[in-house]
Amino acid sequence: MNKFNQALEKYAKYVIQQARSNLSKDGKGKGSLYKSLSYRIKGSKISFLAENYGVFVDQGVKGNDPSRVSPNAKIKGQQAPNSKYRFGSGKSNRTFQEFVNAMSKWAKQKNIRFRDEKGRFKAGNYKSLGYVIASNIYNRGLKPTMFFTKPFEKGIDKFSDEMIQGLLDDNLKLEE
Repeated sequence: MNKFNQALEKYAKYVIQQARSNLSKDGKGKGSLYKSLSYRIKGSKISFLAENYGVFVDQGVKGNDPSRVSPNAKIKGQQAPNSKYRFGSGKSNRTFQEFVNAMSKWAKQKNIRFRDEKGRFKAGNYKSLGYVIASNIYNRGLKPTMFFTKPFEKGIDKFSDEMIQGLLDDNLKLEE
């Protein structure tokens, strides 16, 4: 392996390790996104791979209409005002009902239930809880985590000199 590819490999390993560390800090260290993070080097090009929703976790998603969130909600307002992704843009092939079903399943897995003001369990099934969660996320958006962007950019700063030097060493031959 040439010196440039060795530096590229170090950079890729660093980015994946740091991204996984960031997910773990956010309590997402055992999920499918964490497990899916990988890279592939082909020639002098690198590709980072992850679950297709990883970009939304990293960059966040603008809500469709934050004013429609319940006034009793703990989190209010637009969560990702600068994101290029937006709920309700019509670019997804999933329906809102599929989103509700996914949130219902997630709530059941996490054993999340409705509670009253005193913290006691309240009536309501997982389907209605899924609807409340999905509509809140849809309307206020997802806050960006930058779990991947930060190590990607920091890694460029950290390994750019090594990659440039490797590229020069591999391609420049000085004749004496």
